[in-house]
Amino acid sequence: MRRTTYLLTILSVVLLVYAHGVVESPVTLRYLFYAIDAILAVFVLIYFLRILYAFERIKFLKRTWFEGILMLIILVNQVGTYLLDIPVVYNVFESIGIPLSVEFYRLLVSLYMLGLLIIELLETKVHLKALRLQPSTTFIMSFLFLIFAGAGLFMLPKMTNAPEGMRFIDALFVATSASCVTGLSVVDPGTYFTFSGQVVLLLLIQLGGLGIVTFATFFASLMRQGVGIKQYVAMHELLEGESLFSSKGLLRQLVYLTFLIEGIGALLVFMTWGPNVQFDNLGSKIFYSVFHAVSAFCNAGFSLYPAGLYTEPVRFSYIMHLVIAFLIIFGGIGFPTILDVLSPKAMRARMDAPWKNWKLMSRITIYTSAALIAIGTVGFFLLEYFNTLSTLSFGEALVASFFQSVSTRTAGFNTVDISLLTTPTMLMFIFLMFIGASPGSTGGGIKTTTFVVILLAVSATIRNKKYLEIGNRTIPHSVAYKAFSVFVFAALLNMLFLFILTISDPKFDIIRLALEQVSAFATVGYSTGITAGFSDVGKTVLILSMYIGRVGTLTLALALSTRTIAADYKYPQTHLAVG
Repeated sequence: MRRTTYLLTILSVVLLVYAHGVVESPVTLRYLFYAIDAILAVFVLIYFLRILYAFERIKFLKRTWFEGILMLIILVNQVGTYLLDIPVVYNVFESIGIPLSVEFYRLLVSLYMLGLLIIELLETKVHLKALRLQPSTTFIMSFLFLIFAGAGLFMLPKMTNAPEGMRFIDALFVATSASCVTGLSVVDPGTYFTFSGQVVLLLLIQLGGLGIVTFATFFASLMRQGVGIKQYVAMHELLEGESLFSSKGLLRQLVYLTFLIEGIGALLVFMTWGPNVQFDNLGSKIFYSVFHAVSAFCNAGFSLYPAGLYTEPVRFSYIMHLVIAFLIIFGGIGFPTILDVLSPKAMRARMDAPWKNWKLMSRITIYTSAALIAIGTVGFFLLEYFNTLSTLSFGEALVASFFQSVSTRTAGFNTVDISLLTTPTMLMFIFLMFIGASPGSTGGGIKTTTFVVILLAVSATIRNKKYLEIGNRTIPHSVAYKAFSVFVFAALLNMLFLFILTISDPKFDIIRLALEQVSAFATVGYSTGITAGFSDVGKTVLILSMYIGRVGTLTLALALSTRTIAADYKYPQTHLAVG
């Protein structure tokens, strides 16, 4: 049964990609869907056999409840479609105006079975011997796989509306931007991609956004037979768990919390589009709401409108802008902070013991994020009041300033024309983007905690203090070394890539290139509209910048936390003149 599941899962995914990406003939498509439905029927049969062979059937059903519901839907739809001539799934979704409902249904089942396939492969001891990978290596490879798989899908004929298809470098650029939740794009996703291409874009954003806290940890925890205490320590540090092995238990909470926040966000976006925003049908409105909610929470900044949220009439949906802004904030403060502040367990604990404060990590991320957002809001309002905000009322200008400030925290959405910003505003944006979001979040940048530790180290040096102190706690010097390492790594990389961009694309002035480069590295997505005009060399530089910005700082932090070579000796001290 396991081998059959492996083969049929791979076959169903291949057939789905071939059907939605290549085949044009209706007759061929009909036969392909017959084949996919036959595979789904076999999945149902295998599930019933697994129930039959289970020693404790009640426990098995409780453990596989989601899979059971999925198999029941397949069974009802198959019986209705092929025996009673009543396509249940199609009728239900078409009645509320959602097109391509059957394709969504097949895609969901196939992706779920693909996930089960990966889990079973990683849990099989035979494969574990060949997959003894470090978590950081797994993390890097998973993003590479996601990027190249996305690029390959974007190049399929039916993914775009362009007759000549999508060039490899452009497909790779958009796939990297989506997987690394950046938001820079060389095409307009709303018009260039077909509906299938937009669904692929959404999946890449979701998988890429959760990758940092979910997929790397998830795959590392699945390889439990080949993972040692070092990997559990890395997971513990990444998720800020209360104990080493409780960190693995947080994973399910993170997944549920993510989909809950995105679901509530999609509902609020759906309700606040504004009366002037028109959609083709209800299904289109639902898809647009889900897409923008996921893009906001994952701090991706992708929009299906040509000028982002600055496009009329979305430009005037100020309530929706605030919903998007708060989704960005939730996605940017980090899952450890969300769990500490908003989880029911933590809230009950504080109600029972009101004197209990948030964890130090939560206080640092929330207070620092609030301070940076406030600085950005006031700065943008003052710098742009007679420029991009000149046509708005005081309240509208305040909302727009708040939104832009929040969006610089690695989101990339815009409700003003970024190409018209003044040079001081761009410099402020570069500073805010470089700092970025908080650890364990969907955002990029050097992170708020890194910035705080650097400030504390500078302050301690100026005041001639021996230790770094915050919140009645002492920060180890090793943490300060890591913070400075991340800062220097990021600064040098940005300067190097900016230098290359000035050579490859001299037609753009340096401030716009700097904004584009830092936006790519910090996975923000802000652009003055020059992305599509970059040369292939320039696009390659931005691709590397987005990828390294997404995985580089984390990889460096994990590498610095691994075991070092013990030394029982110490060289004599020396003095170097500094400053």
